[in-house]
Amino acid sequence: MEVFRIHTMHRFLFILLMSLGLAHANPSAAPPDELEGLLAERGLVAQFTQMGHSMGHQASDLVVNAMGYLGVPYKRGGNSSAGFDCSGFVRAIYESTLGLVLPHNAKAQAAATEKIDRSELQPGDLVFYNTLRKAFSHVGIYIGDGKFIHSPRSGGQVRIENMNDAYWVKRFNGARRVNPETHTAEANLR
Repeated sequence: MEVFRIHTMHRFLFILLMSLGLAHANPSAAPPDELEGLLAERGLVAQFTQMGHSMGHQASDLVVNAMGYLGVPYKRGGNSSAGFDCSGFVRAIYESTLGLVLPHNAKAQAAATEKIDRSELQPGDLVFYNTLRKAFSHVGIYIGDGKFIHSPRSGGQVRIENMNDAYWVKRFNGARRVNPETHTAEANLR
């Protein structure tokens, strides 16, 4: 049963990610029922399968949960499906998926997590940016393949971005990994 659930979750994530990518590149792309065949022809099914195997269960759960909030509006100070700011989004995803409580502030999240090199990024890790002329003023969740999901700014919605876009490359502050032992203890104090 667990293997079926993981396979189904990975297939859903794969189709969702690829649909979003194709829709962004070509709004008149193939409908979802034809999508898997198209992706198989392009050799992308094997790439996703490999990515799915390398993702841990918790990381894939984080990514799938975060994807469920695509399109939710930005709301300053928000930390629910009614609206999120960047750190509220990260906090809500980690708390609802893993029961881990992070601070509700990007800079505090950076301070409370373990620094890693960008080359070490794995799905579920945090990526930080300088978007307000100060370090660690923005945060998102890395989802793999050089992309992250975040709640961008007033007037925006939760969305996926490419870390290699010039805007994000110029503002990258660093990557961090959440240590479950540290944040489990904080969750138990609530």
